[in-house]
Formats: sequence, structure tokens, C-alpha cells
Amino acid sequence: MDEVTVVVAHSERATLRVGDVFLKVDSDQARIDVEVEAMRLAPVPTPEVLWRRPPVLAIAAVPGRALGRLGEPSPASPAAWATAGAVIRELHDAPPPPWAGRKLVGLDAQLERECAWLVDSGALPADLVERNREIAEAAIRPWTPVFMHGDLQITHIFTDGDEVTGVIDWSEAAPGDALYDLAILTLGHEERLDDLLAGYGTDVDRDVIRAWWSLRSLLASRWLIEHGFDPSAPGCEFDVLRSRM
Repeated sequence: MDEVTVVVAHSERATLRVGDVFLKVDSDQARIDVEVEAMRLAPVPTPEVLWRRPPVLAIAAVPGRALGRLGEPSPASPAAWATAGAVIRELHDAPPPPWAGRKLVGLDAQLERECAWLVDSGALPADLVERNREIAEAAIRPWTPVFMHGDLQITHIFTDGDEVTGVIDWSEAAPGDALYDLAILTLGHEERLDDLLAGYGTDVDRDVIRAWWSLRSLLASRWLIEHGFDPSAPGCEFDVLRSRM
């Protein structure tokens, strides 16, 4: 038997790698439903679904390597980033999936709660949180829903040379804001935004992308801490928030 590697594990889900197969175990089968259907609908390279026996989904590994990692310089070339931008544009130009998407209603209240927690818990100083909250508000505006990946972290796009070989982890896919995907991919790698937009197209509001960097970091930090991740690691969410100062 091949060596078993734990890719991620917390109270909600776990992903294991066995050779060239990934086994995803999720407490919420609705997330797996979304992942399987999103990969079927997406007009971009996605992993092959090998089998599904709830609560386990088995998918094949995609060739190549991740575009990079949060907290580390991306080893990918400018051309690879541009290709990633073109692939994301193809996704965003496709018809949105038929299920409910992210809602604008309540986002401001959620931001208020998370900012208060960050300050009250002592995780971050009040002036840093307030500055990022001011920036983040630019992302809370009406948007035209697109086919949004929803969790387009830099580790979720794989390339071989300058070609995209696969986009993974589709459980958050939904109709949503195109600029959210662009912001998540460049979170902590803002120096790569020009390369990404060279392939995606420059008809985007960069101030909104910057706002999403702040908004996503503010909203995600408590969840990361409570699930055993470290947003204070070099180059991660807390550093993204500090860079806005």
C-alpha cells in the first residue's frame, strides 16, 4: 500500500492522499454534492472523480504542481499566472451553477462581528482592524453573479510549465463575485496581480480586489484559529492585514 499522507484534517473534513488518489471525507455531504456537480459543469480542467461512497469522495491527482503557497514566493512564471488568469476568465464567462450563491445581505453584519472578535480576543490591535474594515467596505457592493470557484487559493491551481493542468477543491463553488476569486488567488501575492490580469483581462476594479484582501482576511481569521490554522504565520492573513497600514 502506498504511504498515506494527511493533507488537511479538522472537525469538519479531512483529505488524505494515497498514491495518486485523494480521499475527501466530509461531515456535510451537501458540500460534496456541490463539488462533484461543479467539477462536471466547470469548463476548465478539473480532477477526475474516481468513485463516491458517502462520506468519502475519491478523486485523481492532477499533474503538475500548485501555483504556489501562502507565505512563500510563487515559483510559477509570469506566463503561468497569465494562463491561470485566462482559465479563471473562462470559468467566470460560463453560465453560473443553478444553486444559491453568496448573499450580499448580512455581509456587513458579519464583518462587524468578526472585527469585534479580533479586537476583543486580543488577536489584533484595534487600529489595524479598523483600517482594514474601512478598506473592506468597498467590496460590499452589488455584483453580477458569475460561476465563482469560491475557494481559489493559490494551492488549488496546478500548472505544468506555463499550462494549467487542473483546478481543485470545488466545494465552495456558487454564483458569486468574480473579483472574490481573483482576490483569493492573489492573497499574499499581490505582486502577481498584474501577471494574473494579463490573462484574465484588465477590466476589473483593483480597489475592490484590494478590499477583498482585507475583507476575506478579517472574516476568515477566527475560523482559521478555531480550526488549528495560523493566520499569523509569515505571509498569511495577519501580514496581509498589516500590509494595508
